Amino acid sequence: MPHSTARGSARQIETLRAQFAQAEGLPFADLLTAERLQRALDEEDATWRESTWTPVRTLGAFLSQVASPDGSCRRTVDRVLAWLVSQGETPCSPKTDPYCKARQRLPEALLRRLVRETGTDLHGRSPVAWLWKGRRVKVADGTTVSMPDTPANQAAYPQPASQKPGLGFPIARLVVFCLACGTAVGAALGRYPGKQQGENSLLRTLERDLEPGDVLLADRYYSGWFDIAWRRQRGVDSVVRLHQARRCDMRRGRRLGKDDHVVAWAKPARPDWMDEATYRSLPGELAIREVRVQVRQPGFRTRGYVVATTLLDAVAYPARELGVLYRLRWHAELDLRSLKSTLGLDVLRCKSPEMVRKEVWVHLLGYNLIRGVMAQAAEELECDPRGLSFKGALQATMAFAERLLVAEGERFAELCDWLVLTVGANQVGDRPDRVEPRVRKRRPKAYPLLTKPRSEARKTLQQGC
Repeated sequence: MPHSTARGSARQIETLRAQFAQAEGLPFADLLTAERLQRALDEEDATWRESTWTPVRTLGAFLSQVASPDGSCRRTVDRVLAWLVSQGETPCSPKTDPYCKARQRLPEALLRRLVRETGTDLHGRSPVAWLWKGRRVKVADGTTVSMPDTPANQAAYPQPASQKPGLGFPIARLVVFCLACGTAVGAALGRYPGKQQGENSLLRTLERDLEPGDVLLADRYYSGWFDIAWRRQRGVDSVVRLHQARRCDMRRGRRLGKDDHVVAWAKPARPDWMDEATYRSLPGELAIREVRVQVRQPGFRTRGYVVATTLLDAVAYPARELGVLYRLRWHAELDLRSLKSTLGLDVLRCKSPEMVRKEVWVHLLGYNLIRGVMAQAAEELECDPRGLSFKGALQATMAFAERLLVAEGERFAELCDWLVLTVGANQVGDRPDRVEPRVRKRRPKAYPLLTKPRSEARKTLQQGC
């Protein structure tokens, strides 16, 4: 049996939930309910004999660490130590070793499960006005993250071949699903180089995150015949950009309107990665609707593109609406920017592959909880959750967290109300078709680049002294 009693565990769960204003009874703020968290802890066997760094306290500290601009283990331990002393509880050690070991004991499956459940739950309770024509739109996009240059990380996630040994950093490819309200419901992490490690291959591993009736919105990297057919077989429609290798001829097929027609894509030969049974189960051809979109906004680099989709009904889904929908794919880039730049997912800190994966999942969980606070503000103010600033919501939540941890009853509810109003006040400015040059004004420091492994560069300096 773990040292912590049921009463102590319940108190720690409430403390963890208070960090992100997870109040019972609020429509969107109770994503991390006490019952859900306790059930996940029990089913994933996240218990051990530990008097201070219990699974709940470790998870709470890990979440506050990724949400902090500092992001160091030292600050995280100091914060927990100060909290325990202020509450008259047994203080933890000021050293970071016990906390780091406790993070290693957290089951990765627990973190992955909480990300999927919080993201799915938030989307399931979203108002109909946040959907696209009553359909759930899931936006998929990929990115890369780097991590410390350790032998273990290099073995699991090698650096690009274009970089010389000792001069690069291990890099991993990440594919994330984001929803209308911005939450992440699934993610896949893989090696950057190598066969079957591309974004579309990682997307195939997220099969259970796509449900019948969903619409997948993605760029042309996800427009392969087999990927579209596989999704259609599951009742999932696709809205993607036509791949540059596939020619669009509006004189062919069944005409639906100006720059809008339906054509048949024949099934290609079986690829090496697909077994014969799966290949035979797919249809001989796909009916694909192609819509040519003209871009007339000044300053936009793209002047036109073709949207390929399995939404064939021109009445229910007009061509103009498909063009507007595909433009909303840019939200995926903004969500990845929030994750990488605002939450610090761009450069990870952990030195082993196992901890790197856990760090990614904790980032996604913290991201979902902040999105939950934003959804609460959008619902109260009757506005689009995409119109609120993620960074502003993160700053407001962290500013209120210290008071939420000690507040109770009516005072806690009042603080939650003011947090919602504060998040709602941080709205993104209305800047339609803004054009900005992709250049930097501030010059970097004039330090030379490292052109040899650091150990060799250090020896060169020592020999020169």
